[in-house]
Amino acid sequence: MSRRNWIILGTAAALIPLFALLAWAATQQRGQPAGAGINQQFGEIKVERSPAADFELQLLNGDSVRLSDLRGKVVMVDFWASWCGPCRQESAALNRAYTAYADRPVEFVGVNVWDTENAAELFLVEFGVEYPAGVDSDGDIALNYGVRGIPEKFFIDANGIIRHKYVGPMPEDILRAALDELLAEAESSGG
Repeated sequence: MSRRNWIILGTAAALIPLFALLAWAATQQRGQPAGAGINQQFGEIKVERSPAADFELQLLNGDSVRLSDLRGKVVMVDFWASWCGPCRQESAALNRAYTAYADRPVEFVGVNVWDTENAAELFLVEFGVEYPAGVDSDGDIALNYGVRGIPEKFFIDANGIIRHKYVGPMPEDILRAALDELLAEAESSGG
């Protein structure tokens, strides 16, 4: 065998295990973007107050919601997926809070990421989710908000400013405290 053939054979022998490893890693991601998944560290994350990126989300019920149309309300944007255990764990608390604030200027928007529309719809039915929810199929909304894992929640004040970010399943008392704080500010400023 010529020297050239030995070089080709040696290169191929080195690359085959590399490609096998990459193929295995891709199958382990199950469609999730690399580096993203279920958050392992939970709690409030400091955020700089900044205008929330506007988005329009096609809801699973056929309607759509545009964030800028909710100006004047306190908005909680929840990034979730049907396969996410912590998302399932907190769904009852989110539903209770949404119902409790139904007569207040508060809106929840559920943004499903890294999931299929069918799986998202089944989740909404299984957990009786009543607030508006849709699938961020191209990932633009999650990207614009810097979502790195799920669940993640962003609290937006009545003026459209991001005020809080919470990573992981959120205890209901902390969720309500965040909403109450932003509602009190809106009411004291005449909003």
